[in-house]
Amino acid sequence: MTGPEMVNGFTEEHLSAQPPHIRGLIDRRAKVLGPGYQLFYSNPVEVSRGSGVHLYDSGGNEYLDAYNNVVSLGHCHPAVVEAVARQLSVLTTNTRYLQEDLLDFSERLLATFPAELDRVTYTCTGSEANDLALRIARAHTGNAGIIVTRNAYHGVTAEVAAFSPSLGPTSPLGPHVRTISAPDPLRHGDSVTDMLRDEIRSVIEDLQRHGFGVCALVVDSIFSSDGVQPFPTDLLGILAAEVRTAGGVYLADEVQAGFGRTGAGWWGFGRHDVVPDLVTLGKPMGNGIPVAATVLRNEIGREFGRNVRYFNTFGGSNVPIAAASAVLDTIEREGLIDNAREIGGQLLRGFTEIVAGHSWLAEARGAGLFLGIEVTEPDSTEPDRALAQSLVDDLREHFVLVSASGPQGNVIKIRPPLVFSAADAALLLERFAAAADRRRA
Repeated sequence: MTGPEMVNGFTEEHLSAQPPHIRGLIDRRAKVLGPGYQLFYSNPVEVSRGSGVHLYDSGGNEYLDAYNNVVSLGHCHPAVVEAVARQLSVLTTNTRYLQEDLLDFSERLLATFPAELDRVTYTCTGSEANDLALRIARAHTGNAGIIVTRNAYHGVTAEVAAFSPSLGPTSPLGPHVRTISAPDPLRHGDSVTDMLRDEIRSVIEDLQRHGFGVCALVVDSIFSSDGVQPFPTDLLGILAAEVRTAGGVYLADEVQAGFGRTGAGWWGFGRHDVVPDLVTLGKPMGNGIPVAATVLRNEIGREFGRNVRYFNTFGGSNVPIAAASAVLDTIEREGLIDNAREIGGQLLRGFTEIVAGHSWLAEARGAGLFLGIEVTEPDSTEPDRALAQSLVDDLREHFVLVSASGPQGNVIKIRPPLVFSAADAALLLERFAAAADRRRA
């Protein structure tokens, strides 16, 4: 239970406050699970089942899940359950055999992207997808240097952890990695774009001076780990142009912002009016079944394909592809991109009203069903991590699950399943307002 501190993480100081049953489970975890695992919330939640936008604990308590984007269609969506069960009864094997279902899905997936992005390679996780994308980018550019935002998270393989600064000081960045600020209009106003253009030019020069060159700019288009920063939308195109001029490529990490979550089309980068060179997908792609992908321009992958034989045993195998196909079907059939835009707008309006009534809530921001609420010291922009954590814990005790994000852990991160309804949003707003009032009291 020891190790680097996690935002919204359980620590040993909270152990004595747990009931005997929970202490027993935590003790059993410590005796059998390997190093590095951590739990959410000061009082961890024991979950026994899920359905739609709800999780249930062993006592039958119902939690409104306003955080889980892995099951983007909601927990145990019947379309995915049925597709996986059906495929398991027919065939599960790998991509070294000709299979029409793999080609059908790939064509459908690529049709959701700009025409320039016309190839896809499958992996099991977003970490693997980012790892593969960087290998492809290195082969194409001949360079090693990577640029990310200062609190970015892109995965846990050794290669990808080396450019995931949010993992903390005990997971050092590689010598070939440089960081720039994430956009933060609350603190920097209209100067954000000019500031970041200057920063990226500076780190490009530094990478070149040290002999790394520029391989890739890797950016999550909602800047999730940087505190959920949806604006300004002209920024990514400007940064991508600087990197391309220096011989690098722009890799859009869509693991969190993709599959319609921002309510503005299928992919988060679309809000920014820029077409990436590579795109990585993960978590919500299979609604809980491990499946991920790297999507790319054909010309970007030519050098890698000439010299490397890539194979992933489970990447692109039949069962994950069946799950991913059911996800695409359901997003289209249930109009979930429109739902993300409409319900996200309802939430943003409601949170903005709540923020206006509390001096320690500085801002509500978001795009679709991806929102952040900045918690600060009263009448200030100084982050208040402890107050944010107390709000997250209060909501958990009132059966609403959210989390926190940002370099200082002071941004309430709200990222519910895409099937969130108007009634779900109203309940979330009601309980958030009550929790905020309790903090004021």
